[in-house]
Amino acid sequence: MSKQTIPSISVKALKRTYKTGIGVLNQEKKMVEALKGISFDVYPGEIFGLLGPNGAGKTTTIKILTTLLAPTSGEAKVFGFDAFGEEKHIRPRINFIFGGERSLYWRLSGEDNLKYFADIYKIPRSKQPALIDRLFEEVGLTDVRRQKVETYSKGIKQRLQIARALLNEPEIIFLDEPSLGLDPVAARSLKKMIRQIADQGKTVLLTTHYMQEAEELCDRIAIINGGELVALDTVDGLRSLARKELMHENALSLEDIYVHLIEGRTA
Repeated sequence: MSKQTIPSISVKALKRTYKTGIGVLNQEKKMVEALKGISFDVYPGEIFGLLGPNGAGKTTTIKILTTLLAPTSGEAKVFGFDAFGEEKHIRPRINFIFGGERSLYWRLSGEDNLKYFADIYKIPRSKQPALIDRLFEEVGLTDVRRQKVETYSKGIKQRLQIARALLNEPEIIFLDEPSLGLDPVAARSLKKMIRQIADQGKTVLLTTHYMQEAEELCDRIAIINGGELVALDTVDGLRSLARKELMHENALSLEDIYVHLIEGRTA
């Protein structure tokens, strides 16, 4: 990662409020603040992690940055463009993967899935064969490319998701819980692929519940709780912060730090 003057992603005082139903038949409406004015920047080539408990606002943040959800107020810019209003300048240059196995067609083969999405991304037909061959090789799925996705394991499906997300050669990839439900071997393979993506100069923003994954991958980490930014630093920086607050000299894992910042400060 090399910080540049202009960040790939810039979030300033970002808020998102929505109504939710409560009571019998959801007749009463309650305002919920999913994001309460968070701010951070992400730089080209950086692997940036968003950590937080369920409902913290991680997925809401990614949906706003990928132009899928409008913010209530504040600023969310990608490549210097407003994520709500200037989507046409952003969408061709990004891609995203949400946790689980969505956005794949199970009755199609892996190869037919990539052909379908290549058409969606308006990749010229003349360029598709070489591109698809290269991506299958990069994610290690050449041998199963003609098998139906419904026969794939979770790990293989997630690798196909990575290939799908790389089709349009994005500058930024958003990964929301990418290792959700994967066994240790598949998760390790996925981490290797994420690191390779960043080594190509792409920016990666990921959310995860797995502390070891975040500690091994992320250049910097933002911890969110209840829609608020609790901390933002490198793992070593977060470790120093937690040591000072806990007056603790022993080595702290990222899990120790996370629990302190999420629970300890409010205990």
